[in-house]
Amino acid sequence: MRFIRFGIVGCSGMIVDFGVTWLCKEKLRWNKYLSNSLGFVLAATNNYVWNRLWTFESESEAVVREYLSFVVIATIGLALNNLIVYLLHERLHLHFYLSKLIAVGCVTLWNFSMNYVFTFRA
Repeated sequence: MRFIRFGIVGCSGMIVDFGVTWLCKEKLRWNKYLSNSLGFVLAATNNYVWNRLWTFESESEAVVREYLSFVVIATIGLALNNLIVYLLHERLHLHFYLSKLIAVGCVTLWNFSMNYVFTFRA
């Protein structure tokens, strides 16, 4: 059930991620990797709040520790995300947003497992 909730929260984060990425890349004409990173970071913050409150129902008073753990895991996820986007888009010439979608799927598995084990452990 937690993975399903994590997935629902992830979908909300994906809307934030793709929306910010699109806005920055297409409308503001920022670098695609800077846009991708900003979208990812804002989505990660959104996801932390909802995962703490709903997915894992954390009552821990160690909010700072949880958030820092979540951010470290998300930062590693960001590096994986950008690497996957780079490899698929620049090297294999897949469409940028298809590459990003595949990267999000891969990084979701990483994020859930690491947050389950480290961030929101009982």
